[in-house]
Amino acid sequence: MRRRLTPAFAAAAMATVLAVATPAAAAPADKPQVLSGWTQTSAASYNAWVAARENQAGWSAYGFDWSTDYCTSSPDNPFGFPFRTACARHDFGYRNHRAAGLFPAAKPRLDDAFHADLKRVCAHYSGTRKGSCDSTAWTYYQAARLFGIS
Repeated sequence: MRRRLTPAFAAAAMATVLAVATPAAAAPADKPQVLSGWTQTSAASYNAWVAARENQAGWSAYGFDWSTDYCTSSPDNPFGFPFRTACARHDFGYRNHRAAGLFPAAKPRLDDAFHADLKRVCAHYSGTRKGSCDSTAWTYYQAARLFGIS
């Protein structure tokens, strides 16, 4: 005896197949690797994150939290040093590692990446201006290391 699929059953089966095949149905399996790759201390990691941030829609299947308050209650551009993007990447790392349950182990690396990003900003200066930037970067890094919880 041959069974025929009822239209309701066929529609439900097709919906299940589409849900499984649709990238937005679940975060891709490589989400932890992508997250880790974007939150390392290297300039390549920073540049990859900046490119992804400019194309957030292309990464929507991953469900990343791109929100930021930049440098929280500290100035985003202290003394004219543009720390805003470094602070945004730091927020990205904190928020997404926390959501993934990976925050405590990742926090030291996230803070070190933040410091590396700040130092890259300071590398564009020289003389006393660079010294002032480096000191400010160190202060921001220490504040994040000691008090960063978000």
